[in-house]
Amino acid sequence: MRTQVGIIGAGPAGLLLAHLLHRAGIDSVVLERQSRAHIETRIRAGLLEQGSVDTLTEAGLGERLHREGLKHDGLELRFAGRNQRIDLFGLTGKRVTIYGQQEAVKDMVAARLETGRPLHFEVSDVALHDIASKTPRITFTHEGQAQELRCDVIAGCDGSHGPARAAMPPEVMRLYERVYPFAWLGILAEAKPISHELIYARHEEGFALATMRSERLSRLYVQCAPDDDVANWPDSRIWEALHTRLGRVNEGPVLQKGITAMRSFVAEPMRHGRLFLAGDAAHIVPPTGAKGMNLAVADVRVLARALTAFFREGDERLMDSYSATCLSRVWKGQRFSWWMTAMLHRFSVADPFEHRVRMAELEYLCGSEAARRSLAEQYVGLPFDE
Repeated sequence: MRTQVGIIGAGPAGLLLAHLLHRAGIDSVVLERQSRAHIETRIRAGLLEQGSVDTLTEAGLGERLHREGLKHDGLELRFAGRNQRIDLFGLTGKRVTIYGQQEAVKDMVAARLETGRPLHFEVSDVALHDIASKTPRITFTHEGQAQELRCDVIAGCDGSHGPARAAMPPEVMRLYERVYPFAWLGILAEAKPISHELIYARHEEGFALATMRSERLSRLYVQCAPDDDVANWPDSRIWEALHTRLGRVNEGPVLQKGITAMRSFVAEPMRHGRLFLAGDAAHIVPPTGAKGMNLAVADVRVLARALTAFFREGDERLMDSYSATCLSRVWKGQRFSWWMTAMLHRFSVADPFEHRVRMAELEYLCGSEAARRSLAEQYVGLPFDE
């Protein structure tokens, strides 16, 4: 097969890139190792910054998002018996929207299939070749047949464990990582959310978060040990922890349960030759700052613009600056996610100094409009570099 852009991965980054390229008249082939059912049902991120909503809307992907998404003008911090609302809209003029990643993926898959352009599920044995040349190739197996895809450009949108980043020469890569000494135990419950906005809680027993996926589905998290086992958390223990840390929650049948490790990761650069990394293939953030999917959308905006200039005009300047442009935003997102994570979690119950410092930080946040504005500006999303 032959195409202009070979895209590995049908998550939000890969599908959005394919859609933006299609609108620009650029051909692509999307390869995904999982089934369509799998990517459309796996629970991932659920909060979209204003800029991400605007991007999806401008791309013609916002119809269901605007109909079903839950718009939030603020969030709440709880600690030491105090409740502090952060007025996101009042401080920034922007809001965030709750819309599950799997729902955005459904919209993008439907849009891709409507174009009739290739989207191959359940591919295996994906390997990248000649990425430093002007004619890179992807080999893979699909429906039992070994195939080769010749491209002008390859976009690695295949997550942190995919083959794209692994194809980058180790001598040109620099990896940065921070592994946190805790994890999140998350549940999806058929229960009315306790608030129409997110609640972040710091408690002596650990962090907790109350969010939602709809007006009848609650998404709830509690801090746990990184090596913990879901089997150690029967529903009764989870509800007890949530009541203790959040004050009260509405209980209901637990539909899904899982433990998410917490880490920060960045791979530099995000481009080598004709291979470009986007989304989780290049960076991972702890979910506290709600930046994961939003950074992927930001990457794709930059990459789509760069590839459009290249294929339409033969101009490679935006491709050359792609990595630096994206990494500037990525590191700001990493800093904010690290800060939110550090402020709201118990790193060690044996360190009372750390606990008192974090409580003082939260008290300062409550008393300073400038501090609340800084949090709000970063939470709703920094402006795009156009």
